[in-house]
Amino acid sequence: LPGLHVLAIAFALEVSVGKTNTVMALNNSNVLLPCVFTTCIGFQDLVFTWYFNMTEMIYHGKIKSKASEPILVERNPRVEFVGSTTGKDNNISIVLKNVEFSDAGRYTCHVKNPKEKKAQHNATIILTVVQKMVEADNTVTLIIVGIVGGLIGLLILFMLVKRVVLFIIKKTQDGKKECLVSSSGNDNTENGLAGSKAEQKAPPKA
Repeated sequence: LPGLHVLAIAFALEVSVGKTNTVMALNNSNVLLPCVFTTCIGFQDLVFTWYFNMTEMIYHGKIKSKASEPILVERNPRVEFVGSTTGKDNNISIVLKNVEFSDAGRYTCHVKNPKEKKAQHNATIILTVVQKMVEADNTVTLIIVGIVGGLIGLLILFMLVKRVVLFIIKKTQDGKKECLVSSSGNDNTENGLAGSKAEQKAPPKA
C-alpha cells in the first residue's frame, strides 16, 4: 500500500561518512574515519561494524539504547573508537593509528538496527596514504585573478579617460558659445555694415 511505503521511507536507517567519501593521510600518522547514523524511531541493541575492503573486520561494537555508549566487542589493536551515541549525533567514528601505505583502501561503516525490523545500511570512505602532502598549484588561479584584475583596472581607466574627454569637449563647446554671443552683440559701425551709424540718415527737418 502507498501509505505503508511512505511509512517505510520515514523509518529508514541512514548511514553517512560526511560530505566527501575520500580521506588523505600521511604515512605514520593517525587518521579519523567519520561515520554517523540516523533513525526516525530510535534504536535498541544496535550493532555496528567497520570493514576494510569489505572483508577484514577492524571494529565491532554494540549499543543497547540511546542512553548508553557503545560496548566494544572486537577490534584491531590500531583502531580506537572516538564517537558518542548519547549526544545529539549518533557518532560511531573511529581513528586508525600509525597509518601505513598498506592501509590505503575502502573502509565501510555498517549498521544494523533490530528495532527497525533489522534494517541495515552502510557507507564507504576511501583512504589514500601519501608520503607527504602536496600543496595545490595555484599558478592558474593567480593568472586568472591577475587577468580579471587587469581588465577591471583597464575598464576603470577607460571610464576616467572618457569622463575627462567629455569634460574637455563640454568646456570647448561652452567657450565657442560665449564667442558667438559676444560677436553677435558687437557694434558694426566701423565695418559699414547694414544698420551701422555710417548709413543712418538724419531725420528730415521740419
